[in-house]
Amino acid sequence: MALRVHNSLTRRREEFVPLQPPRVGIYVCGPTVYGHSHLGHAKSYVGFDAIVRWLDFSGYALNYVQNITDVGHLTDDADEGEDKVVAEARRRGLHPMAVAETYTRSYLDDMDALNIRRPDIMPHATGHITEQIACAKTLLDKGHAYEVNGSVYFDVSSFANYGQLSGRSVEQMEAGARVAVNPEKRHPADFALWKRAEPGHIMQWPSPWGLGYPGWHLECSVMSQKYLGETFDIHGGGLENQFPHHECEIAQGECTTGKPFCRYWLHNNMCTINGQKMGKSLGNFITLKELFYDGHALLEKTFEPVVVKHFVLTSHYRAPLDFSNDALKGAESGSYKLRDAARALSRAALEASSKPQAEQIRTTLTEIEKRFADAMNEDFNSAAALATLFDFAKQAGQWLDQGVGKEDLLAADTLMQRLTGDALGLKWSSPLGGTGDESQQNNLIKLLVDLRADARKRKDFALSDHIRNRLADLGVELRDTPEGTKW
Repeated sequence: MALRVHNSLTRRREEFVPLQPPRVGIYVCGPTVYGHSHLGHAKSYVGFDAIVRWLDFSGYALNYVQNITDVGHLTDDADEGEDKVVAEARRRGLHPMAVAETYTRSYLDDMDALNIRRPDIMPHATGHITEQIACAKTLLDKGHAYEVNGSVYFDVSSFANYGQLSGRSVEQMEAGARVAVNPEKRHPADFALWKRAEPGHIMQWPSPWGLGYPGWHLECSVMSQKYLGETFDIHGGGLENQFPHHECEIAQGECTTGKPFCRYWLHNNMCTINGQKMGKSLGNFITLKELFYDGHALLEKTFEPVVVKHFVLTSHYRAPLDFSNDALKGAESGSYKLRDAARALSRAALEASSKPQAEQIRTTLTEIEKRFADAMNEDFNSAAALATLFDFAKQAGQWLDQGVGKEDLLAADTLMQRLTGDALGLKWSSPLGGTGDESQQNNLIKLLVDLRADARKRKDFALSDHIRNRLADLGVELRDTPEGTKW
């Protein structure tokens, strides 16, 4: 089955055909680095991680770009207000670049904890000022922009297709504009390519129009086309940025080059907390560090990053997702069941004896892989793919009970690792802490089990119970059976 994606630009599901197969250029809007990552970031970047991983798993050669916005994103998400990074720097008494660096590192730490694949290129807006000035000059020269008092604005009336992505007409934008319109603009929907820096503004650069800084929308157009070309395959981002951010990117990119900007637009939906929109004023703003490590007043406990990733994957990337204690605890239970099934399969594959291979098992493995692929090929349906994995885990348990031979179990184990690890990026911590080599962890646990068995033979029950209890603290349960101790 060919890969089909829902293209926000055409509002329909289409077969994905890259410009230069097997190469695929993909750009995903990255964070504005003025605070720690939150639940919305988990929803977005876990979703796009599944997309990127599946493209890679399917054999495409990716060039994956995700930006870091460290200047130009104003507090009203348009052309008014204060730069978000500058505002946080003033609040903390730091230089804006210190704030940007701190939260860039924090973001990467959180994404690494979620086992999210890092992009091939992570350009910073402040590192591409020259290119952004050049783009603004080109748009001025082509009659798509105008300069007023040191600021440069894009003229939306010069681009007939403005509004094609969001489905809004320029007339609707004008009717819905606020009363207090920037008097420098010819039309309320016009947007800044370059903003004049007021006296004392720290983040500013020299330009043909005086000291200033780039507009937020311009950054993504410039950086995506610099690294992916004038027309590229996929642009991803949050649904909340479809207008005006992504709409403006298209206008800038196409008016600069005269070519289509991006062929497939993928938008992830937003998340809520207990049915409410997340917001600091509502007291339900939860950072990923609170979710993973520190705790939050709305949470009964913390949750492992892999559990959070599992939870996000139970929802389609284009669907909204509601975080709650019950939902996360349900995901935790499901994730650990899948983990335990995968580990039991790995242990059995190492310990089983060789037997003639069963054709039916190989047929079942082929069917499982096809079901998984069909789910992901239908607009990256990770929820259906996860359901396939749970069916796989149940089937694997039956094979273990039947005493299937080593070769068949190794084939099943390899497929389980490929689908959970490579395709979905689920990486569970090891029973003894960390994410070390699985076979080494198994050997260490077996050593402790053998030491406990020796202690029981000597009737040293205090030591035996101590080993059992310490292993239980590490998440390893021992079960004494007539056939010996299982774990």
